[in-house]
Amino acid sequence: MENNAEGRSATSDSYDRVAAEYAERYVDELRHKPLDRALLDWFVGETQGAGTVADVGCGPGQVARYLHERGLPVIGIDLSAEMVAVAQRLTPDPRFAQGSMLDLPAPDGAWAGIAAFYSIIHIPPPDLARAATEFARVLRPGGIALLAFHVGTETRHLEEWFGQVVDLDFHFYDFAALERAFEDAGFVVEARLERHAYAEIEAPTRRGYLLARNRRPE
Repeated sequence: MENNAEGRSATSDSYDRVAAEYAERYVDELRHKPLDRALLDWFVGETQGAGTVADVGCGPGQVARYLHERGLPVIGIDLSAEMVAVAQRLTPDPRFAQGSMLDLPAPDGAWAGIAAFYSIIHIPPPDLARAATEFARVLRPGGIALLAFHVGTETRHLEEWFGQVVDLDFHFYDFAALERAFEDAGFVVEARLERHAYAEIEAPTRRGYLLARNRRPE
């Protein structure tokens, strides 16, 4: 959860504990995810030349690295200080910084796009509208938000992960809830996609993608 200081601490502390093992398992995951790569390539085409983009909830930086390798100026943001350190070590060129989706470290209209892959799942439903509004604030008019998430309405809680004690909630979202939050924040939803998990490399959950454009006026 990220809805208060205690929740942010629980989430960041948990990811601090698992950062090294998480990175070892997931830093090269995009090699096995053709749809994710295709969507990120579309994101590159939409934001090329428009300014800095952000990988929000960057983890070990695999998405930031993919975007950087394709010529985008990118910054990676993560709640976990240890995850930021791991990402910076693995991919030295983009800049990585600690920050929350509820209070992003950027001025109004700073970014041309946000890629948030499996990070919105740590925002509890009561704070979803706030996160969407924060995304709108830091995106320029016409800026793109590309979200990936687990589809559903449940919350899964973990107390152990990779042999470490954690306190993590994973919030699944249906498309209607996400679309409502982002449209209310000033986005136009342009596309939604859903797929099954890639066998043997992902947890067996349905995966959703939402593509939205910030319609905030100049």
